Amino acid sequence: MYRLFVIFAFLFGVILPATAQSGIEKIDTALMKKIGAGASAEFLVIMREQTNVRDAARFRRKEDKGRYVYATLLETAERTQGPVRDVLRQAGAPMQSFWIVNALWSKGRADLVLRLAEMPEVARVEDNPVLHLSRPPQDAAGEVTDRITPHSSTWGLTKINADDVWNLGHTGVGVVVGGQDTGYEWEHPAIKEQYRGWNGSSADHNYNWHDAIHALINGGSNSCGLNLTEPCDDNGHGTHTAGTMAGIVGSVAIGVAPDAKWVGCRNMEEGDGTPATYIECFQWLTVPTDLNDANPDPAMAPHVINNSWGCPTSEGCNSTNFATMDTVINNMRAAGILVVTSAGNSGSGCSTVSDPPSIFAGSFAVGATNNTDGLANFSSRGPVTVFGNRKKPDITAPGVGVYSCTGTDNNPNSYTYASWNGTSMAGPHVAGVAALIMSARPDLIGQVDVLENLMESTALPLFSFSPHCGGDNASTRPTTNTDGAG
Repeated sequence: MYRLFVIFAFLFGVILPATAQSGIEKIDTALMKKIGAGASAEFLVIMREQTNVRDAARFRRKEDKGRYVYATLLETAERTQGPVRDVLRQAGAPMQSFWIVNALWSKGRADLVLRLAEMPEVARVEDNPVLHLSRPPQDAAGEVTDRITPHSSTWGLTKINADDVWNLGHTGVGVVVGGQDTGYEWEHPAIKEQYRGWNGSSADHNYNWHDAIHALINGGSNSCGLNLTEPCDDNGHGTHTAGTMAGIVGSVAIGVAPDAKWVGCRNMEEGDGTPATYIECFQWLTVPTDLNDANPDPAMAPHVINNSWGCPTSEGCNSTNFATMDTVINNMRAAGILVVTSAGNSGSGCSTVSDPPSIFAGSFAVGATNNTDGLANFSSRGPVTVFGNRKKPDITAPGVGVYSCTGTDNNPNSYTYASWNGTSMAGPHVAGVAALIMSARPDLIGQVDVLENLMESTALPLFSFSPHCGGDNASTRPTTNTDGAG
């Protein structure tokens, strides 16, 4: 620690008082490197007081859980963030307050960061990087066709027996699925009728859409724009995942729960996000607001959300800040919302489930299988070792050659269908299965533990695949597949 203190003091050309040492200890190393070079950097101020909302479990109804979680966390944020807000205002720094985790986003130089870190109310100050290399697409594009027919390659739907559930009369009616992704082409004919903001003749995007992209993340320009008041997809990825959850073309379903409604949040700009954009979408999906970010209403929250994204080290997620997003997911889960995540495409080695949000105990992580129940080579494997030690993924689902809708930039000429590979495609299958269960059993809405246990216990057990990880062998069954989960 002494060496770290001396280096920090040297970078600023000053001898810092001994009392500042505890403040320096609260600043993560990535942020220190940026501000030590004299740069202005984005950061997250994590407050020391983080309220436990486990008592939400005493409520049966999801709406009551949501109201309790929101009221409790908001009270903590409003009561404790005042001194930090004052410092940021006095410095003329930008500011965004969060309650889903008691934290604030801002931007500034070393003197501001150190001043904040020295405050007793502050637990740590974390980096929120904005300039980094764009990740290559995680999903390999496959055959693209002009139209869909009843015999198209929607093999995943029959593989998980979704059609059998539809025949019983359960198609997702009464359930709202949500997602945070690259955005959504809400007017794509495969998902337009299922968008909760569309009533058949006009659109109302209040409580149904939120854009967490307020500035360019990776330079250049954005084809959809910023601070959007209606859904738009600048990449095509989010639209594809929405189609797998709830898509339907004519009378032909391409989604697991074709009569569910969907809402969405854009958390990535041209495929890149930051911890702050992810947290903002988690917060909005837990308690949606109108387009002015006002009049929050927990009753408008979705029942399950899909997260077909990961936050790798290139986007600033690492062991110094894992706990922040872990808190976010635990709080959302306490509000009665099932958090489905994609395990990642870093396989096939062991312990390759290594990025948030799938590494956390509160997420329901999904690996990818092919049409013969084989684990896809690209599918990340557990156990998680970077943040605790736990079995992941929790379940597997179809993720190879998954046929769904896609499009970009609110351009109808781009609306088409494609088969893609990825755990990004597997996750929406599981979110859709959860929607079917809640449609058939409304009493399970908000019962996250029960839903997860039900899907795991009724899924088809699969023997461990080579390479065997975490003490497994060819006779163990660490993974369950959604085959038969319907």
